[in-house]
Amino acid sequence: MNEPRDPVDNPSRRGFVGAAAAAGAGLGVLALAPGLHLVEVSEANAPSAGASSKVRWGMLIDTNKCSSGCDACVKACASENGINETVRDPRQASQWIRKIELKEPRSGREHSLPMMCQHCAHPPCVDVCPTGASMKRADGIVLVDRHTCIGCRYCMLACPYKARSFVHLRLTEQNPEVPRGIGCVESCTFCVQRVDKGLKPACVEACPEGAMLFGDLKDPNSEIARRIAQEKTTQVRGDLRLDLGVRYQGI
Repeated sequence: MNEPRDPVDNPSRRGFVGAAAAAGAGLGVLALAPGLHLVEVSEANAPSAGASSKVRWGMLIDTNKCSSGCDACVKACASENGINETVRDPRQASQWIRKIELKEPRSGREHSLPMMCQHCAHPPCVDVCPTGASMKRADGIVLVDRHTCIGCRYCMLACPYKARSFVHLRLTEQNPEVPRGIGCVESCTFCVQRVDKGLKPACVEACPEGAMLFGDLKDPNSEIARRIAQEKTTQVRGDLRLDLGVRYQGI
């Protein structure tokens, strides 16, 4: 397999950035100012194959069932999406899903939970992206187009969940359905290549405790929508009012 070129050295990307800058100068502050405008542009340009606004994909994670020592979801994600590079500095490792441990100060109660891209309805990563590489599909899945990403990493700074990684190394043995490349930012895609085929994300299928539930948040008859309606769930940093696609029980 040919190694992907460094996007920073890609002439077409340099041309895109130059054209965008020229266009911005002509359009004035509206084209560059943060806010809903950029999100709307991204949604209009997002790929539509397999996506419908009638659906909003989401995930419900029951932390009461999630075991502290279990990392089956992390391994399944890495295997499915070809995340296998070895780095000397752990801070440079690509990780689309990670396990975090929480402890309530007063009660001492501990929780273990997977943390990934929360697939916000109002994603800050999309809002700050200068090229439109960060985008939200009609069905709510937030993605990064590696062909447009210039590696500026603004989205990594904007994400409240530290859910995005930067690819530092050239990659081998990739999954052809999951394009990745050096110099690009990436994050959990809900295994969009599986979802578009009617399958569940790899992490959901791999969870031995059944702690992860995936489905359509807009369908009142779906299991995930019924459980969210009937049981107490939490949006991490709900105060930000981003309307997350990932919800948690037990925290």
